[in-house]
Amino acid sequence: MNKNQAADHYTIHDADEIFSPGLLIFKELVEHNLKAMIQMAGGPHRLCPHCKTHKTREIIRIEKAMGIMSHKCATVAEAEMLATEGIPEILLAYQMVGPNLKRMVELVKTFPDTQFTTLIDHPTAAGQLGRLMKLADQEIAVLIDLNPGMDRTGIEPGPNAMELLEMVMGLEGLQLQGLHWYDGQNRHADLQQRRLAVDNGWNRFTLFRDQVLMNGIPIQRIVAAGSGSFPILAEKGEPQLQLSPGTTVLFDSELAEIFPEMPFIPAIGILTRVVSRNRWNEVTLDVGHKSCAADQPAGNRLRFPQFPNAKEINQTEEHLVISDPAVNELNLGDAIVALPRHACPTTAVHQFADVISNHERVAQWKIAARDRMLTI
Repeated sequence: MNKNQAADHYTIHDADEIFSPGLLIFKELVEHNLKAMIQMAGGPHRLCPHCKTHKTREIIRIEKAMGIMSHKCATVAEAEMLATEGIPEILLAYQMVGPNLKRMVELVKTFPDTQFTTLIDHPTAAGQLGRLMKLADQEIAVLIDLNPGMDRTGIEPGPNAMELLEMVMGLEGLQLQGLHWYDGQNRHADLQQRRLAVDNGWNRFTLFRDQVLMNGIPIQRIVAAGSGSFPILAEKGEPQLQLSPGTTVLFDSELAEIFPEMPFIPAIGILTRVVSRNRWNEVTLDVGHKSCAADQPAGNRLRFPQFPNAKEINQTEEHLVISDPAVNELNLGDAIVALPRHACPTTAVHQFADVISNHERVAQWKIAARDRMLTI
C-alpha cells in the first residue's frame, strides 16, 4: 500500500456513534491536499478545482478561505451550491441541452453577481443557448470545449472549431471567454510516459490557440487539466491558464497508487463494521456496493489501511467479504476504515459525511449537491 495510505492517518479514537457504512472526511487531510494544490499551481488564482468530487458547502468554504475563487462543476445543482456560497466565478463544465438550457438562464438571473461560464462544442448548442439568453436579456460566458484525444466531449482542434469560435463571437447572449482542454485520459502510472502524453497534447492545443489568436479572436481564459496532468501543466507558466483538477481535493486510493509521486493523501473513507465472522481468515463487512463506488472491477473497489494485504472475496449490495489472516483479530461489531478506489462516485451515494479531525468525530457535512436539483 502507498505510504500516503498509512493506517495512522485514519485512526478514529471513538467510532461508537458513527453509523456504518458511513462516509468519512478527514479534515486535516483535505486541508493538506488543498495547500499542496495551491503550491503546485503557483497560487490560488491559478486554480479552478472541480467540486464534483466532494459536493459539499463546507469544503467550498475552506477553499474560499484559502483564496480559491474560481470553481468548476458538472451540474446545475453544483453550480447553485457554489453560487449560494458566494463563489464569484463558476464554470459549469457541461454543455447545456434540453431542460438544462432554461435552468442555466434561471441560474444566471438568480445570481447576477456571479460570473457563470459554460462549455460549447457544437453550433446547435451555441445557437440554442444564445437564443434563450437573449430572450431573457441575459448573457453568459462560454469556453469552447476542445477534444484532447479523450473522445468523450469536445470539438477537434481545427477548421470546424475555428468556425465555432467565430460563430460564438457573433451570437448575442454569449460572450466568448476562451478554451477548455480536459485531458483526463492521461493517467499513465509511469511519470515519463504521462509527461510525454500531456506535452504532446498540449503542443496540439497551443498550436491551435496560436492560430485562433492570429485570426484575431481574443482568448481571455484557458481552463485545463485533469488530476493526472495537473502537475505537468502547472509547470507551463501560461498566464491565462487555470488548472481544474478535482479528485486531488479528496484524492483516493486509486490515484495514490497510480501517482505515488504526488503529495496528496486520500482524505475520504468509509467506516464499516464486522457483521459476520464464522470462517477462519475471513470476515464480512457492511460495505456493499451500494455504499462505495462500483465503477471499479469487483475485488478492486476498496483498500484497508489497517489490513493492507486484505483481499476482497465477494461483494454484494450490502456486504463485503475480505480475506487476510490478520482479520482474525477482529470481533463482531468492530469498526475499520476502508478507502474507496474512486472518490467521486462514492460521495454521491451518501447523504452526509462524518468529519474526523485530530482522530475525533467533530461534525457532519451534508453532501449538498448529490441531487440533480436544489431549487433551480
